[in-house]
Amino acid sequence: MPFDVLIVGGGPAGLAASIRLKQLCKESGRDLSVCLIDKGSEIGSHILSGNVFDPKALHELFPDLATDNAWTKELLESVGSHATPVSNDKFLILTESGSSYSIPNLVLPPQLHNHGNYVISLSQLCRWLAQKAEELGVEIYPGFAASEVLIDKETGRCHGIATRDVGVGKDGSPKSTFERGVELQARQTLFAEGARGSCSEFLMKHFDLRRNAAPQTYGLGLKEVWQVPKENFKPGLVQHSLGFPLQKGLTDKVFGGSFLYHQEPDLVLVGLVVGLDYANPHLNPYKEFQRFKTHPEIRRHFDGGTCVSYGARVLNEGGYHSIPKLTFPGGALLGCSAGFLNAVKIKGSHTAMKSGMLAAESTFKSLSSADEAPVAETGELPPLSTLTELTSYAEAIKNSWIHDELYQVRNCHEAFSKWGVGGGLLYSGLATFVTKGREPWTLQHTATDAEKTQPADVHHVPNYPAPDGVLTFDLLTNLQRSGTYHEEDQPIHLRIKEECRKIPESVSLDKYAGPEQRFCPAAVYEYVDDATANNSLKKKLVINAQNCIHCKCCSIKMPGEYIDWTVPEGGGGPQYQVM
Repeated sequence: MPFDVLIVGGGPAGLAASIRLKQLCKESGRDLSVCLIDKGSEIGSHILSGNVFDPKALHELFPDLATDNAWTKELLESVGSHATPVSNDKFLILTESGSSYSIPNLVLPPQLHNHGNYVISLSQLCRWLAQKAEELGVEIYPGFAASEVLIDKETGRCHGIATRDVGVGKDGSPKSTFERGVELQARQTLFAEGARGSCSEFLMKHFDLRRNAAPQTYGLGLKEVWQVPKENFKPGLVQHSLGFPLQKGLTDKVFGGSFLYHQEPDLVLVGLVVGLDYANPHLNPYKEFQRFKTHPEIRRHFDGGTCVSYGARVLNEGGYHSIPKLTFPGGALLGCSAGFLNAVKIKGSHTAMKSGMLAAESTFKSLSSADEAPVAETGELPPLSTLTELTSYAEAIKNSWIHDELYQVRNCHEAFSKWGVGGGLLYSGLATFVTKGREPWTLQHTATDAEKTQPADVHHVPNYPAPDGVLTFDLLTNLQRSGTYHEEDQPIHLRIKEECRKIPESVSLDKYAGPEQRFCPAAVYEYVDDATANNSLKKKLVINAQNCIHCKCCSIKMPGEYIDWTVPEGGGGPQYQVM
């Protein structure tokens, strides 16, 4: 199936790119065929974010909807989801003893000010954007999982993707429901899979796109959505915090913090982000999140409420220094596939959308000036030798406000890693108020998050309270709230790399006490007694792939990065509705 442009991923970056492409077609009277695929069962089902939304890019994409924030009304009418204006912006320091201290907005980095922003559900915003895209003529196909990038052997150009076969049993044999995957080919393929996308990671390795970039570092965001009584609801409240439970003192180097947002009509969105460069392999991000909710300043928001949804997803935190080369022959990386999240601002949706728009403009210009007739007219892909590299896209990013935002805070994350939360806060204040990225030095990551994990015997084992089933929950109970489903009779999509076969039991378990049992927010990995072993104490790794919520944490934090995260059958995974 040939197209002029193929977009892999139905998040804010991919959808903004598809919309902008069709807007340019309409403005110029030219026609390009644009196809967007997503591995989720519907657009938005794999989208999870805080989310306090900066509408800057959205206003640029739909200037007619910027006046009086008409987009918020259309969002409500279209998908029934509120965009609640931020009314109260708070930043707290929480202590282990139950106290809390508010930091005045005056001394906070300007990037943390949320006046003019909105509390939204990003999954619902994406559903609305998908409707806008389809109205313009974009072909959208959810439930299509891109399992292979098509690289032409003669020219070395990317010319699309192949979807995964469906109806294959665990043993690899075809079932009665078997259907061969399809090749979707395009003159330009834009990858907008989100953080740690499997195709994007392949492309970075194949084309050596990270050659001049620092290693990417990630955070794991865990989130719940609660429905609360009207007397506890404060529309537009935005609250962030540092300290408890991740940091006990100013020198603690565990990067992370919390968010708590009130979204109309009666929802509280709460979450904890834990930097995956933490050293203690005994740390359990999910249990830290549950413990966080027990703080007196936090638990009061949930009195009389009901938890209605749970999920988790990794996010890029490396920032400016970790952005790879963005283009390659036949395609480009967009949004969080490239790593445009602003960790100081705690936002990435606006930069993702803007990157998609800039990629669309570069793509349209390139394809419109080519000698070949568009696929929209011929129905055929031109010779692969004609596929070009969108070098103007990287230049457009450099000249945009995305670059300006990220450059100003380019050293901040590594400051937290080097000097702890106290030093990181001081440095962030210096960078955001005074130097704005112009420091004559560079602080950047030199190791992956997996390499930052230290041996278990040099760290304490945290004591986590048992869940009460009202405010705090065991993991498997909460997992049900994600709606996660996979066809069980299919090849496992979480595969131990062939060269790493011995790492789980001989390295991960022996040296690091099996941290995958703790950092996975879906109870996918566990070590059980090996009944086949002569030694009764021997353990073996069991992978419960059917629990996977596609957060991608395991591909990042595993000792030796021993897991190859591949896509399961399209439509599998979480079924997020209000995330």
